[in-house]
Amino acid sequence: MRRYAFLLYPFALVYDLVTRLRNLFFDVGWLKSVSSPIPSIVVGNLSVGGTGKTPMVEYLIRMLYNEKRLATLSRGYGRKTKGFLKANPQVSPVEIGDEPFQIYEKFGKNISVYVGEDRISALREIASSPTVSEVVILDDAFQHRYVKGGLQILLTTYQKPFFSDFLLPMGRLRESRAGAKRADVIVITKCPEDLSSSDKAIFKKKSTSYGRGATPVLFSSISYGEPIPLSNSGIFSSRVIVLTGLANDRPLVDYVGGKYDLLEVLSYPDHYDYAVTDFDKIRAVYKQHEAQNPVVLTTEKDAVKVKSNAPKGFLEEIPIFVLPIEVNFSPADELALAQLIQQKVFKKDNN
Repeated sequence: MRRYAFLLYPFALVYDLVTRLRNLFFDVGWLKSVSSPIPSIVVGNLSVGGTGKTPMVEYLIRMLYNEKRLATLSRGYGRKTKGFLKANPQVSPVEIGDEPFQIYEKFGKNISVYVGEDRISALREIASSPTVSEVVILDDAFQHRYVKGGLQILLTTYQKPFFSDFLLPMGRLRESRAGAKRADVIVITKCPEDLSSSDKAIFKKKSTSYGRGATPVLFSSISYGEPIPLSNSGIFSSRVIVLTGLANDRPLVDYVGGKYDLLEVLSYPDHYDYAVTDFDKIRAVYKQHEAQNPVVLTTEKDAVKVKSNAPKGFLEEIPIFVLPIEVNFSPADELALAQLIQQKVFKKDNN
């Protein structure tokens, strides 16, 4: 908890009351939830960000797109447009948001990518589309209770699990820990690869104490690939300036610091929209270290905004590399997740 956060306790109580009343209205039927017209998987969290939703969505895409006609739907956080849109070769991050654009760039040949604030209306549009989708992944929709998903996946990080966090503004929770009871599976993300069985048991016990007793708890870690040049060419250097716009960049910074010679970190807020002054700062920091022939290393999500917003000639002037990220499960947890998808989404019994 942040220092002096206890001073915000009265505001957290008010926030708790509002969110509990909203959930109560859904629970008793005063606010209506509608089943998705398409088999669906909901990926979300209880906190304000940083749990790894986009890498998890990409993991599910890789798992399913060879078997099913697949679509993703998000509200397109940070976009400058409104309403329902389908990604196409002419769209930009400004129009659909950085994360949907990232997904479209990586998987657009194999899946359909949609954005829309009104998810019920958007799902009906997708269901009536000539390109029929067999399953849709709803990104960041755990609190969007107007839609009932087939499988509700709740993400929480190993570093800041929901069961030890607090409601806004004291902590980062968007609703109380009791919201975990709606999850069909809880995934502890960003775990150390050598997480012990005893640590897993503790996390399972604490997670399920707020959810349903039999809710499966799975564990995932992240792995980073080899840096890829953002422009057409470039030679990677082990002397690195990190550029991030994440809710929590600590795991990334720790990884880069352990693998490369970390010269400096330029850290911006989550979903940051880079402006001309920011590129001036990046250039100035690069010039400070130019004698060491450094590179700027950024995330896939940030690369979308950097590439879209960079001034003319900037990408040729400054060597920028992108660090790919993927989610990993143990074989047992991967099988458990696949079985849940079959049972909950496709209504197939694996027994």
